[in-house]
Amino acid sequence: MKNGILNWNVDPVIFWITDSFPLKYYGALFACGLLLGFYIVRNIYKKENLSLDNLDSLLIYVIVGTVLGARLGHCFFYEPDYFLKHPIEILLPIQKIKGVYQFVGYQGLASHGGSIGVITAMILYCRKYKVQFLGLLDKMAVAVPVTGAFIRMGNFMNSEIYGKPTNGNWGVVFQRDDLIPRHPTQLYEAFAYILIFVILFYMYKSEKIRNAQGLIFGTFLTLLFTARFIIEFFKENQEAFENSMLINMGQILSVPFILIGLGLIFWKTKKVSVDSDSLQF
Repeated sequence: MKNGILNWNVDPVIFWITDSFPLKYYGALFACGLLLGFYIVRNIYKKENLSLDNLDSLLIYVIVGTVLGARLGHCFFYEPDYFLKHPIEILLPIQKIKGVYQFVGYQGLASHGGSIGVITAMILYCRKYKVQFLGLLDKMAVAVPVTGAFIRMGNFMNSEIYGKPTNGNWGVVFQRDDLIPRHPTQLYEAFAYILIFVILFYMYKSEKIRNAQGLIFGTFLTLLFTARFIIEFFKENQEAFENSMLINMGQILSVPFILIGLGLIFWKTKKVSVDSDSLQF
């Protein structure tokens, strides 16, 4: 680092498993984040003396919901014209290069789509295993920010989804793209997500808050997507069509989540207040 500027030029590939199949930091951190999140949820189940039956199935639901939702979200929120013409590339990690399909990995995952995918997966899981939906979402909400932080660290290692120029003598130069000091928005988000995890973790320790099922999940939605909305002001747009918009696609997609979160907070805090008054009476 020199004069407040960090020059970043890390190879995103950790090593090559085969000549055509790399192990990248992004994929490794994504997987570690999911497993750590699962470990947190498992510990919550143990501390509450809940049955661990079908918890392994929950991990599968979460992985499928996250990856499928994030992939579909990117394809249809950000590049619908391209992927409607190349539908095979939506679900398969390949791309036609010079007329030949090659393995490139999933180059495009949208967190908003991932959120929708996970919630959809939780609905299906709760229906099959007869689990209380909002109660499960509260438990998941505690763990998800940690997973999100790992994913953003993966983005940092990939030198992608970075910020706008700082216009000063500080920032991170992502040398794989240009020599301009930029906001390391991946790190901003990672830090914000860890802070949100701490807040939700301490909320979950309160029995009164836990019993108001949905309150923690509502707080999670509000905090996480408000952080995302604010940080987007410092981030470069992912697609050219966003340059003509007042707020970008990430911010537009964050608004419904924030409103749902605020609605849950208002509903659940009001219900807790009413229940407390009834008990006092």
